[in-house]
Amino acid sequence: MTGDPHAATETLAAGADPGEARAALVLLHGRGASAQSLAPLAEALLAGRDEPVAIRIPQAAGGAWYPQRFVEPRDANQPWLDSALARVDGLLEDLVAAGLSPERIVLGGFSQGACLSLDAFARRGGRLGGVIAYAGGLIGDTLAPERYAADLAGTPVFIGSGDPDPHIPTGRVEESAALLRTLGAEVDARLYPGIGHTVNEEELEIGRTMIAEVLDAGA
Repeated sequence: MTGDPHAATETLAAGADPGEARAALVLLHGRGASAQSLAPLAEALLAGRDEPVAIRIPQAAGGAWYPQRFVEPRDANQPWLDSALARVDGLLEDLVAAGLSPERIVLGGFSQGACLSLDAFARRGGRLGGVIAYAGGLIGDTLAPERYAADLAGTPVFIGSGDPDPHIPTGRVEESAALLRTLGAEVDARLYPGIGHTVNEEELEIGRTMIAEVLDAGA
């Protein structure tokens, strides 16, 4: 094992070239899944839109971004967690270097990928077009504001989770939402009784609306 296990993994690239896109959608898969498994989610989130959107879905080494549960101490998930955060940062910076402003980038994921998307965004700071976290929360056994950027600049964030979800403690969803709000994000957190560990149609529609607002801004 190297100290940077996700550095050399492939990224599923679809949609428009970033230099010609009006927006970008970066999605992160869950534990035991693959980049290809999230292609249908990207299609669902972009349904009904014909603007050019760059899609990037990175693959985790061995199908997992980190080995332990997301509510374990962060050290228990190293070096995979830091490698995963660096992988996401690199993708975002590549899109910006290609000419997309951060306000045109939507970052999201499901389960482990949702946790990683929230943590990567909160550590990066500044404005993104939006963050969509389906069944996730910030990472670590405890949450401390000093770990994260001081200003999340009004970025829209959606966190949706089953109530209960067998993998995502309800309290962590609520705690994550509260912390992100104190750091300046505009957070919509919703709990759905009885859906388990999945994504429902309302959550998909909220994601579509977030992406639509990015695409429509300045049109």
